[in-house]
Amino acid sequence: YTLQRAGLTLLVSLNAVKEQANNKYFKTIIEQMIRDIEGGSSLSAAMAQYPKIFNSIYVNMIKAGEVSGKLVEILERLAVLGEHDEKIRLKISAAVRYPLMVVCSIVIGFGVLVTVVIPKFVNLFAQFKTGLPVPTKILIFIHHTVVYYWWLVILVIVGIYLLFRNFVKTEQGSYLWDGLKLKMPVFGPLLLNLIMSRFCRITGTLMRSGIPILQILDLVSHGVGNAVVAKIIHDIEGHVNEGKGMLLPMKQSRLFPPLVIQMVAVGEETGRLDELLIHASDYYDTQVEYTISNLIVLIEPFLIFFLGIAVLLMALGIFTPMWNLMNLFKH
Repeated sequence: YTLQRAGLTLLVSLNAVKEQANNKYFKTIIEQMIRDIEGGSSLSAAMAQYPKIFNSIYVNMIKAGEVSGKLVEILERLAVLGEHDEKIRLKISAAVRYPLMVVCSIVIGFGVLVTVVIPKFVNLFAQFKTGLPVPTKILIFIHHTVVYYWWLVILVIVGIYLLFRNFVKTEQGSYLWDGLKLKMPVFGPLLLNLIMSRFCRITGTLMRSGIPILQILDLVSHGVGNAVVAKIIHDIEGHVNEGKGMLLPMKQSRLFPPLVIQMVAVGEETGRLDELLIHASDYYDTQVEYTISNLIVLIEPFLIFFLGIAVLLMALGIFTPMWNLMNLFKH
């Protein structure tokens, strides 16, 4: 965007980006794109050869910029979209770092207890004819499973992961999993706000870029990253194709919040839908930032419950049999 705005030709701009690219694979892709453009291909057609790097929304916006002669403006909007997504991703990564550290610490501590401490207690308890409490038996069972059947544990985990991954790849599995994610406590509302922000921002940006509304809805359905929302957007696309507008299917879905519905209603009446959708996206960005900044506070009850259960099991498994041995010695 910066080089094009400065008035440099497309090939010169791409060559400059290639020289600055640190990733060798990305540099190779840019070199191939340059060769394609030199051979008569357009920038959008050259990008379309690499869907894992340039998604359908990116390619279609570039294509709209080429057709309308507003490539610089389109590149600026793509830069804003990319920076916005990266900003949200970094904030979420920073917010979940602490909970992950807590969970990993508990898992490591539990692993050390099961593999190092429990075997010594087992040898001690075996010398006395005293019954072991249930928590200790659970820890001993976990110890035997991890030590003697670790290969089976790994096979079961890998098998469950592969089955889950293949199930999620199916249409029904993807729909069920995405619906479950929207219903999760704390993270479900956060995910919904992220999807709404992305839907509003991409739709508004594409409308400003001059792309037809039916094509926009088709692109956005693939860009929201959720099968449940994608199905609703397909229903909206069908209503728009019949000339009925976007409002009715949004209300019937009961998934779109009232703010988005109101923005669409006013936007369709005033012809300022793109502007209002961008405003709605800004609102949801504020909600997302608030949730992320308070994420630790929101998930703290779940962390405390998880830590309490783990510590209780470890404490009962270690100290209860010691009390039994002390009673045995007294007698």
